[in-house]
Amino acid sequence: MDRKKIDSIFKNAAGKRICVIGDIMLDRYMFGNVSRISPEAPVQVFDLKDTMNRLGGAANVSLNIKSLGAEPFLIGVVGNDGMGKILKGELKRLKQDTSGIITDPTRHTTCKTRVISDSHHLIRIDSESKIDIDKNVETAILKKLAGISKKTGYIILQDYNKGVLTKNLISKVLTLAKKNKIKVLVDPKFENFFEFRETFLFKPNKKEIEDAFGRKSKSEEDLNDMVMSLTKKLKCSNVVLTLGEHGMRIYSREKGRITVSSVKTVAKKVADVSGAGDTVISTIAFCLAGGAGVRDAAFISNIAAGIVVEEVGIVPVKGEKLYGKLIS
Repeated sequence: MDRKKIDSIFKNAAGKRICVIGDIMLDRYMFGNVSRISPEAPVQVFDLKDTMNRLGGAANVSLNIKSLGAEPFLIGVVGNDGMGKILKGELKRLKQDTSGIITDPTRHTTCKTRVISDSHHLIRIDSESKIDIDKNVETAILKKLAGISKKTGYIILQDYNKGVLTKNLISKVLTLAKKNKIKVLVDPKFENFFEFRETFLFKPNKKEIEDAFGRKSKSEEDLNDMVMSLTKKLKCSNVVLTLGEHGMRIYSREKGRITVSSVKTVAKKVADVSGAGDTVISTIAFCLAGGAGVRDAAFISNIAAGIVVEEVGIVPVKGEKLYGKLIS
């Protein structure tokens, strides 16, 4: 990709409003060491030295968009609890707009706490609600979206099956988007996989495709047939299939035909793949907002994912670092 095109994408995307709707999470890291056994029971005693908070799920997507240089509007749900307050505080510290965050006192804020000793992951403690949000919260989300629908050309639906993206909400968001000519990008999970119809871009990974179809792909041709079937079933314009170390495959509908192209992976060393999928969908949306085509957006997002997997923990991709990689 030539530098003139790269410059144009970054310039045109700067400050563009991109809406993110979905499951927001708090990722906590507790660092310490283990040097003795408890006298109370045959378990290790963990001496806590430090705690780090990171944004996860849809909140990490929003942070990536902000870090790249566009302007996210995050819509999600937290509980009226300590983790919810920490999450909102972290959003504010990172200069994120929190006006789209809805507090539901009947739910727990989704929080994943990782206990780490000398680089060894000892245990992960999850606190969350997985039941669907109620009608009142659905209505509140739609009201938030309607308020910015004239100011955005892109909506990312970030589904982690934690109950925010209900079937009813998905249907209403897609209807509103179609009415306002907003392009919808989807990062799916198993439960609602086939609910995202007629979207602009659908970004599953291989495992999600196989889970949705209820079988393992036996060959590259078999996997290709599954994605082709998915593209026709959902009537989406584009499918970007992420394949980890094997890069990405892009299926685009053009004049009634589906064309297929590939992007090779670029990561040189992998320290932690956490959050890489969030980075991919964020970067694709950023590039599309800057005027890129889907294949160029996927290519750039693959570079972005290669940057973040070299870091430990969930980190956003920085616009200046990505730009530097692209022009080097």
